Amino acid sequence: MEEIRRKTPASFSLPRRIQRLGELSYNLWWVWNHDAQALYRMIDKPLWDMVSHNPIAFLQQVQRPLLNKVVNETAFLDKYDAVMDKFDHYMQSQETWFETNYDDYRKDTIAYFSFEFGLHESLPVYAGGLGILSGDHLKAASDLGMPLVGVGFVYKQGYFKQKITEDGWQETSNFYLNFNEIPLIPLMDQDGKPIMVNVDLPGRKVYARVWQVNVGRVNLYLMDSDLEENSPNDRQLTSRLYSNDLDVRISQEILLGVGGVRVLRKLDINPTVWHMNEGHSAFLALERVRELVESGVEFEAATQLVKRNNVFTTHTPVPAGNDQFPIWLIDKYFAHMWPQLNLTRDEFVELGRQTQTWGESFVMPVLALKLSEQRNAVSELHGIVSRKMWNWLWPQYADDEVPIGHITNGIHTGTWVARQMDSLFQRYLDPNWQDYADDTEMWSRVDLIPDHEIWAVRRHLKRKLTVFCNERARKMWQQGGFHPVQVVASGVLMEPYSLTIGFARRFATYKRANLILRDYERLINMINNARMPVQIIFSGKAHPADEPGKLIIQQIYRAVKDAKTGGRLIFLEDYDMNVARLLVQGVDVWLNTPRRPNEASGTSGMKAALNGVLNFSVLDGWWREGYNGKNGWSIGDDTEYHDPNQQDEADVRELYDTLENDIIPMYYQSRTPDGIPGEWVKRLKDTIRTNGPQFSTRRMVKEYMDEMYINAMKNARS
Repeated sequence: MEEIRRKTPASFSLPRRIQRLGELSYNLWWVWNHDAQALYRMIDKPLWDMVSHNPIAFLQQVQRPLLNKVVNETAFLDKYDAVMDKFDHYMQSQETWFETNYDDYRKDTIAYFSFEFGLHESLPVYAGGLGILSGDHLKAASDLGMPLVGVGFVYKQGYFKQKITEDGWQETSNFYLNFNEIPLIPLMDQDGKPIMVNVDLPGRKVYARVWQVNVGRVNLYLMDSDLEENSPNDRQLTSRLYSNDLDVRISQEILLGVGGVRVLRKLDINPTVWHMNEGHSAFLALERVRELVESGVEFEAATQLVKRNNVFTTHTPVPAGNDQFPIWLIDKYFAHMWPQLNLTRDEFVELGRQTQTWGESFVMPVLALKLSEQRNAVSELHGIVSRKMWNWLWPQYADDEVPIGHITNGIHTGTWVARQMDSLFQRYLDPNWQDYADDTEMWSRVDLIPDHEIWAVRRHLKRKLTVFCNERARKMWQQGGFHPVQVVASGVLMEPYSLTIGFARRFATYKRANLILRDYERLINMINNARMPVQIIFSGKAHPADEPGKLIIQQIYRAVKDAKTGGRLIFLEDYDMNVARLLVQGVDVWLNTPRRPNEASGTSGMKAALNGVLNFSVLDGWWREGYNGKNGWSIGDDTEYHDPNQQDEADVRELYDTLENDIIPMYYQSRTPDGIPGEWVKRLKDTIRTNGPQFSTRRMVKEYMDEMYINAMKNARS
């Protein structure tokens, strides 16, 4: 095995006393440690905000006098020493959950493949929920000490920048990542040349170099095809997420699956568990089978061996979310492979073929399901839907016997909890509460937090969100080129103490972002009630090719800029992890209105609940498991409607009735002499106590280990 050299590319001119700030900036452990972030903020807060909380860009731009100043401040140095001690202890500790419970498997490796990884807004190689979940999975695996590596892409143009025109139309623009300002570590061979792999595409080879990102104890390997060895078109394969061009899409998925296996082989990493997070990486199973066939194993025996330690997680019951390719495209891209597998063309196509629902096509989840022994959906209801959806693959079974289980998603608590809420939990739950984030008994101590303290934190977080909206609007106005109504629409009139509802997510049609506009006059009367005003913040992107989704954004934006709303409807453009963090921490109510049962899980509401925000949601995905009647509100019940309009009418009636009769009065009325809404605070404590442990990635990743990974590890030894 050749020597792999890993060298941090950026060098910083830092005073010797605090030179390890540079080292810290290249490990994303700082993302979920508030004290680590505070070090950069204490040096120069305006710059920290200006560089989107990116410590590498920060250290490249900070003025030397400011660094010299903090070196002479005892408070800063004490915090710096404490942070570095905590970091060293974290990285070196041998007493992790994994080593305590699975010490015999410490030499095994879990490979986790995903099309996107959302780790922080300063590394924008994610589009939405799937990527955020992948990032949270890596962070939790690091906390638990699991021997896991991630495999994906670094996208030079990320997803896209969103701008909303005066008329409400979503416009998109590209941006280019500066690799010198993000925590990418180049992997080089002993001659100082980049580590590269290649895959076969029609008529040529495509090359990718490999970068490493440190996520606590976990290494994430990202591929990049922007190389001189490739044609101009192939150099663009890793430029953007989710291309509409099927040739680009299948090429990306071949590079992720086949190329990803070759990356790990090149790095002398031989996993015993191969986890495909959604179907994008399913071609890894074919590459693993090809390796075995090449070594002399018969195809059928090879598939059985590969299946035994493959794990597949499906994330969507929506057809558009399941990648599929026309058969002619499979002919074009895989004619070279089926002879290598000793298969005929028809036998190869059959591995992913379906004719049940969407016309004849090659479906990536079908391939993944057939070549995995461990399979799961991402919530209890999604499991039921998935077993019914994929029952045709196991016609000998009834729906409830189809071998697809479920592990409900979670969130990485350290990443999403507000700093002030974190401090509160340290005082009343446990100084190291994040190490017990899935411990139900610990969370029962939430009731010990005095009402006035938790309410003060909630008010502070809403003021912080208000300031953010106001400052964003101010910058728009200063930049010029915006109509005044766009400035108003972005939150310049937001109030810090009115009941605030948040709705932020991808603008897919099934999520029904415009449901609350269905009875517009009733909505106007509700938000403009002088005694009990309500403000609603919308944010999110539609896929550039999703015209219906963009029309929903336009409809909402036109309502937002309507003078009748009095500035109480707001749209925050260019939704990212920073905006998401402020919203899930700062609003009072988190609204979610998917058309049931299309929401596989959802995680934004979990983040809101952790911060004491009350969920008001359709009983779909995670909320069907999280709602207990006292920790938020539901829209509808388990009724299944065959007519979407009938479902919309029923849901919108309940939405308005619950807002007017329960939510708004509870927030404003029955307050104590010092202004605390007692029943509201009781509910927000209940939502933290019940949802905090249940929807933590600490619980989720433990379940993956206990229910899926360990089976694959044992299979590898048998």
